[in-house]
Amino acid sequence: MQEALSILIQSQYPLIYLVTSEEDRAEQEIVGLAALEQFQRRVFSWTLTRGVMEYGQSGGTPQQGTIPPQQALDFAVRQRDPSIFVFKDLHPFLNQGGSAEVIRWLRDAIASFKGTNKTIILMSPVQEVPIELEKEVVVLDFALPTMAELNDVLTRQLSQVRGPKLTTESREKLLKAALGLTRDEAEKVYRKACVTAGQLTESEVAIVLSEKKQLIRRNGILEFVEEDETLDSVGGLDELKHWLHQRSGAFTERAREYGLPQPKGMLILGVPGCGKSLIAKTTSRLWGLPLLRLDLGRVYDGSTVGKSEANLRSALKTAESISPAILFIDELDKAFAGSSGSADSDGGTSSRIFGSFLTWMQEKTSPVFVMATANRVERLPGEFLRKGRFDEIFFVDLPSPDEREDIFRIHLSKRNRDVGRFDLQQLANVCDGFSGAEIEQAIIAAMYEAFAQDREFTQLDIIASVKSTLPLSKTMTEQVSALRDWARQRARPAAAAIAEYQRLEF
Repeated sequence: MQEALSILIQSQYPLIYLVTSEEDRAEQEIVGLAALEQFQRRVFSWTLTRGVMEYGQSGGTPQQGTIPPQQALDFAVRQRDPSIFVFKDLHPFLNQGGSAEVIRWLRDAIASFKGTNKTIILMSPVQEVPIELEKEVVVLDFALPTMAELNDVLTRQLSQVRGPKLTTESREKLLKAALGLTRDEAEKVYRKACVTAGQLTESEVAIVLSEKKQLIRRNGILEFVEEDETLDSVGGLDELKHWLHQRSGAFTERAREYGLPQPKGMLILGVPGCGKSLIAKTTSRLWGLPLLRLDLGRVYDGSTVGKSEANLRSALKTAESISPAILFIDELDKAFAGSSGSADSDGGTSSRIFGSFLTWMQEKTSPVFVMATANRVERLPGEFLRKGRFDEIFFVDLPSPDEREDIFRIHLSKRNRDVGRFDLQQLANVCDGFSGAEIEQAIIAAMYEAFAQDREFTQLDIIASVKSTLPLSKTMTEQVSALRDWARQRARPAAAAIAEYQRLEF
């Protein structure tokens, strides 16, 4: 950002809009630029509470009569020295219900600045550019602190507390946990970790991540998902698990030094209830990355034109700001199913959101791993399935007999039952065609039956529950068969046995 701002000021751009909530840090950057030999500009700042003040002026006396923005702009026009004028939070005067007089004053000031070494910088956390200024203004996003800047914050905090010296790996984890926070937020959360634990070590990463939860909660569109289960809680799918384990260190500096690119994402297709969503959630724990669920239902907002697109941009920007992270989109087929014909239903909003999301996926450079799931592949737009959008497309089929045994073992152990009391092979054979979710519900139904009779549930209770259930594979045979036929040649099997068979067949 500093380089872009430097070029614009040297190029005598009269109006720059700097979007940031870090006023002090942004102002320090501007003052640092103004002091460089090639600039040598005075820096003035304006607020609605104090008026115009010159940065570094002894005594800090505001210019008299400059609290109204019109008078402050008049002061800027009359100033003859090369100067930078920073107007903080002028956006209420520039929005739809703002002041036409202030906008006119801004346009007059811009006209008088042309060919001079004077620049107005509008600094605000909210971007409000009236149509009258669209051709005159350049909008810049003030980037959040880099790892190097956060490292300075962490070093200062470590110098104030006693404790064991951090290893390079522990320091990296603490810094990555704070990525996406402002400098002030990082300072506060590091202090909070010190107050809570008495020292700063790798074990305090969870405290730092708690600040990110607040950041996500304030966004309103993304949801910070916490999952207690591990990847071992997923039965079968060994090929998919192996792929995820291979990439567990893909976002580390060691991987960058090795020359590995950052993974883009993966799409998991499959029969409902076979563990697609659980895989996405448990990957967060395996990789040690925050999991953000993007609910596209919250993105759509018909109150004003362009609001939905702005919501999506805000959500993706938030995800990038706290990266590396996993962006989880559940049931992608439902989210974008109507994008092709949205001109007739919602004025093209769905199509524009779909296009914006595709462009972001293609061009993003931040380490945001997109993990999406889908059940109905025929509803997915073809653009999602082409190579380059995702690193891999996996197909999760109904569990095999061995995988069904594994699923029974997991769910019985989770409920603190002695697995040795059950014949898992017989249960797996009885449950032919059942998904993992249906197997779990069969166990729960058996437990309710036995609980109502005040006794421990048995093998026969589970079998009776299974016999009374009609699985989805039978109620929707055509849909499941069509999905399997499509995936056989177009997706990678998530189960190791099927993947090995296909490799041998090839």
